[in-house]
Amino acid sequence: MTAPVALTIAGSDSGGGAGIQADLKTFSALGVYGASVITALTAQNTLGVVGVFDVPAEFVTAQMEAVYSDLAIAATKIGMLSRSETIEAVAANLDRHAAKNVVLDPVMVAASGDPLLRPDAVATLKRQLIPRALLVTPNLAEAAVLVGAPVAADEAAMQKQGEAILALGCKAVLVKGGHGKGPQAVDLLIEKGGARRYTADRVDTKNTHGTGCTLSSAIAAGLAKGMPLADAVAAAKDFVTGAIKAANELSIGKGRGPLHHFYSWWPKA
Repeated sequence: MTAPVALTIAGSDSGGGAGIQADLKTFSALGVYGASVITALTAQNTLGVVGVFDVPAEFVTAQMEAVYSDLAIAATKIGMLSRSETIEAVAANLDRHAAKNVVLDPVMVAASGDPLLRPDAVATLKRQLIPRALLVTPNLAEAAVLVGAPVAADEAAMQKQGEAILALGCKAVLVKGGHGKGPQAVDLLIEKGGARRYTADRVDTKNTHGTGCTLSSAIAAGLAKGMPLADAVAAAKDFVTGAIKAANELSIGKGRGPLHHFYSWWPKA
């Protein structure tokens, strides 16, 4: 058996709910072998981020070289990058290794509200990484920052902002509406040919730590298995919705708990 392989390039979450840890759990739950390149270490838990230690850019390069030179990476998910030097190193190595199926989650702020991307690095992200991505997956706040506009209040504004991000050079944009209002969480997949709508009933829970990381890594897992982009997004949304619905079964930490990535595999609480 040859297992599909996906790579996550992201920060480490010491609390285990987001970042590298969420990505690897997602890959495993979806039947994909996961490799990792760590861009930063965070001291955090369900209550918030206590500190961030950036991995030197040259060591990010060393990790990427080690992984890409040996493993057949079918999809690459990119998460927290924190600073411009790291973004530039990642971009250069994506080119060097002709990385396929790049899914960029433009992580800017943790679920707790703590900043994870330096303000000066936003321009570097737009210039260096968005044009190299197959898919960019901003939430409402991230999309607003990327286009310099107020947070979208409806689907028309979501689509307009997605189209503006698309113009930066990526192949597709998934504007995530999980932080919006209403009984349904609506995501819009915007490509040059138009927009596709994905919906799920909104779940009443505080345990949503790592949702964005999980969605983007689930999409990367689908792409690694050879799924078309639209199908990979649909399967990923279904997986994340199930993981949110089961999140309360875990009862982890005192704040915003993680999703239940293995809800299909672990016995019911």
